[in-house]
Amino acid sequence: MSELAPETRDALDRLEVGARPLAIVDVDEVVLRFVPHLEAFMAAQGYRLEAVTFGITGNVTRLGSCRAVPAPEVAALIAGFFATHVGDQMPVPGAVAALTRLAARLDVVLLTNAPAAHGPRRVARLAELGLAHPLVVNDGPKGPAVAHLARRVAHPLFFVDDGPQNLASVRDAGVEARLVHFVDDPRYFRLAPDVRGTWLKTRDWSEVATRIEAEVGSIAL
Repeated sequence: MSELAPETRDALDRLEVGARPLAIVDVDEVVLRFVPHLEAFMAAQGYRLEAVTFGITGNVTRLGSCRAVPAPEVAALIAGFFATHVGDQMPVPGAVAALTRLAARLDVVLLTNAPAAHGPRRVARLAELGLAHPLVVNDGPKGPAVAHLARRVAHPLFFVDDGPQNLASVRDAGVEARLVHFVDDPRYFRLAPDVRGTWLKTRDWSEVATRIEAEVGSIAL
């Protein structure tokens, strides 16, 4: 298992969790819209994003070309997107209402892999939308971060993420978590591979909230 970065470990250790069930929730493409914003940003830079496979790399071409651009070029575009738009991404429909609803019964922690330098702007944007849940910046697979928190949580733990690799990372870390595979963009939702051990796969936040509430209610806390 990958080691946690010291700054991520410190941020996790500062969280006040453990007294209630816990939902650990990704941000991009789960709470905040990502794919359509990135697509528009790339188009303005002379690129096209065409969802053929699940992922960004391999699906980006220059306008007028059908050849996928190299991974470092895609990474630079994504970095440019975050630098420009991390403070104005729009919420995924239903996310704010669902997380507000769940926060009445669970602790909610947002776990993002956005660049750490943009963490404060991301926190500010989420607060503007009414989401003042603690945000932790992670780097790499999320299994280690979730496992670190899980040691302090005796109640049900839910992990919501769009990335199959992150869901598998949490599963393979041996964490007893209900895995929720959430992908907002309909094209990428259709392309998303099924992940063994997934508890719920959806792009409907109302369904997420209803299922989590029912699961928490069915377990003696």
